[in-house]
Amino acid sequence: MYSRSSLEMLDVVAHLGSFSAAAQVLHKVPSAISYSVRQIEQELGVQLFTRLPRKVELTPAGEVFILEARQMLRRMDELTHQTRRTAQGWQSSLKLTLDNIVKVDKLSELIEDFYREFEFAELQINMEVYNGAWEAISQERADIVIGATSAVPVSGEYGVKKIGSLDWALVMSPTHPCALVDVLDESIASQYPAICIDDTSRELPKRHTEHYPQQRRLLLPNWFTAIECLKSDVGIGYMPSHMARPLIEQGLLVERVLPDAKLSSECCMVWRKHENHKLLEWLLDYLGEEGKLYRDWLA
Repeated sequence: MYSRSSLEMLDVVAHLGSFSAAAQVLHKVPSAISYSVRQIEQELGVQLFTRLPRKVELTPAGEVFILEARQMLRRMDELTHQTRRTAQGWQSSLKLTLDNIVKVDKLSELIEDFYREFEFAELQINMEVYNGAWEAISQERADIVIGATSAVPVSGEYGVKKIGSLDWALVMSPTHPCALVDVLDESIASQYPAICIDDTSRELPKRHTEHYPQQRRLLLPNWFTAIECLKSDVGIGYMPSHMARPLIEQGLLVERVLPDAKLSSECCMVWRKHENHKLLEWLLDYLGEEGKLYRDWLA
């Protein structure tokens, strides 16, 4: 009853308001159009058209039916196109995960370029922390991750590209006791909570920001809440240098260096190896090589 041809026929009749006019467009005789419409109406148990001497008009029920029919036709077209695109390697979506340590300055530009390039595809962006990023890609919740650590905690077929080394700064409020001492050491720092971003992994072992063994932690979901806690003298903590620098320059936070403390994290971009995923191929080419990756996401 709801074949594509029958829906298209009803759409033409509704648009032209005439069986004979629709017959000319569809290369049929008017009696065949009239008979087909009547068959559909009988199966529905509803009159779709009011027959007038020289034209037909949609009934209120017919208007509802035609509106839905046109939406069904559009969905049929999209299903056909999407099936063909997928067969050619053009999936309907790309899942990008960012580790929360990376900069997001280039993210809006990436989104704009993606949607300008692909009229049919969707971009899904998530944020994870530490091993949560690896878990996302191992569980196929991500096609590609930017900012993962280079130590691979999961097995699988992945492509990996180095981004570079991320430096960390130990920061605190200018009024925090640790900011007021001449020489900061482990015995003093351990007295105050370590502000840490909580690893979002659920199955892989969790990793956390650097802290001393005797130091209590305050585990937080993101850098926004961490910065607010640091500014409020709740504790001290390590923060990626590119995030800490503007806050230090504004006088909101200060940096202190512990003896022999020189932290850095090797970061990488990792992606699932798909045999036929042209959206992913486009993004890999767009993001570029190590130097560009470092400038855009870590420097």
